[in-house]
Amino acid sequence: MAEDLNVEVVAADRKVWSGEASIVIARTPEGEIGIMSGHEPVLGLLVAGPVTVRSTGGEAVVVAVSGGFLSVSENTIAILAEQAELADEIDVAAAQAELAELGEDGDGASRWAQARLDVAASR
Repeated sequence: MAEDLNVEVVAADRKVWSGEASIVIARTPEGEIGIMSGHEPVLGLLVAGPVTVRSTGGEAVVVAVSGGFLSVSENTIAILAEQAELADEIDVAAAQAELAELGEDGDGASRWAQARLDVAASR
């Protein structure tokens, strides 16, 4: 049987989630990457969007990240982001207001607001 993954999702100001998982799916500039037990070591760049962690208990934990880095080494995954929020922590009204104020011009702040809205809609 495959070993579980040890996963930590960390924002600049706090640890957002940690635990054991069977798979982690995240977005990179090249597209989505899925990491399972036994994956080769990877250091990658993340773009604003969801990170989905399937815990060993079967629960899907979805986190919005503003971008950042993904590090995989020996069944340990670290997601490091400037900003990160669990789906159930997202204030939808605040994210909508922020996106309306910023416009959808594709800059970092508007991509972060859109990522939060996308993740909140997935819950």
